Amino acid sequence: MRLLIIGALEGQLSTATKMAMDGGAKVAHAPSIEIALASLRAGKGADLLLVDVMMDIAGLIAGLEAERIAIPVVACGVETNAAAAVNAIRAGAKEYIPLPPDAELIAAVIAAVARESSDFLYRDPAMERVVRMAEQVAGSEASILITGESGTGKEVVAKYVHGRSKRASKPFISVNCAAIPEALLESELFGHEKGAFTGAVARRIGKFEEASGGTLLLDEISEMDVRLQAKLLRAIQERIIDRVGGTKPVPVDIRILATSNRNLNEAVREGSFREDLLFRLNVVNLKLPPLRERPGDIIALSEHFVAKYAKANGLPPRSLSPEARDALVKAPWPGNVRELENTLHRAVLLSSGDIIGPDAIVLPDGMGLSEAAQAASPAAQLAQTAEAMNRALVGRTVADVERDLILDTLDHTLGNRTHAANILGISIRTLRNKLNQYADEGVAVPEPGDKRGAA
Repeated sequence: MRLLIIGALEGQLSTATKMAMDGGAKVAHAPSIEIALASLRAGKGADLLLVDVMMDIAGLIAGLEAERIAIPVVACGVETNAAAAVNAIRAGAKEYIPLPPDAELIAAVIAAVARESSDFLYRDPAMERVVRMAEQVAGSEASILITGESGTGKEVVAKYVHGRSKRASKPFISVNCAAIPEALLESELFGHEKGAFTGAVARRIGKFEEASGGTLLLDEISEMDVRLQAKLLRAIQERIIDRVGGTKPVPVDIRILATSNRNLNEAVREGSFREDLLFRLNVVNLKLPPLRERPGDIIALSEHFVAKYAKANGLPPRSLSPEARDALVKAPWPGNVRELENTLHRAVLLSSGDIIGPDAIVLPDGMGLSEAAQAASPAAQLAQTAEAMNRALVGRTVADVERDLILDTLDHTLGNRTHAANILGISIRTLRNKLNQYADEGVAVPEPGDKRGAA
């Protein structure tokens, strides 16, 4: 765990944080927010920022967002600074630690923040098989491709692999390739020199250098531009990078993990992903099953989220009723674990007692889980299609509906009158009379071999 203390808290926090982590924490200091941001830009990463509550925490968080640096912030200050503590939380700080510091409290806060980004809970055999394979390959240096639908927990599995690798004590750096604009992603990955482009006011160490010695996760790599994929392939093969605007290669020592919610083999066929890069990344493929195929995980995760959000909202412990459990297992969960978590958070807030019933478990639009499950079934979809067709007929005359049906059928048979009459169940004479009527009314009637409306 790497901690960065910002402000005049060094003397008060250093000893307590080291005691809290049994000496396992690496503690650095920065007297100001500007120096802290410069340190982070230079690749001196941190897992947690401990900041004096009297500093500009909103400005710090804005600076982190501008630099696309994702690190949790915890404010620290004397207990009498109640207003400052509230403002810090509103600005985006995860927690507030009163001073003088208590080693046990600091340990609890650090553990809570660490758990928030690495919760990994599974019970289902389908997921157990994936975890077993992850544990087998974690100790190697092989690149791993983690695939699955959005929300299945790909990044959590990546952190699990890193934590069981030989690089566990080194940095774990994640880059979301889909969230960063194409023009900025190259600089984000490889860094840049001062003046390399407009706005490059200082040297910036990229994620490759920041992760050197540890693990680099390329999240949603399928969204990366093909041109940049070529530079990435060279970096993986040769273990050297070129900063944007740089004049000499920089060696790096990293292990690459990548995730994708798309079928990369199809992307290769479409020409949007390099086949040679896929071969480099896909030494091992961990394919995560969707949540709907992991019923054992649904209940375990649901109980975890109920306990988590009851505590977070200052509510007494709550439990799920048997009916609620049944509804949770039957729901389709297109958003997977992420959707399940949001739904259980909402259920904790909506339930009126200690038992959460199915009536409290609703989707954002107010639909119950049983209704959602029915709506997702093929039979329900067919019923919805039929209902939509019926609605389309309301307000129209029988003659209009009959005309459209006859012309559509004739269009389908490429103007073949005999075939159309057989499909419609009418005589060829009746069909010809109808077509002559439509022609007199100025409606285009397909000739044999033609589509309707053809010249």
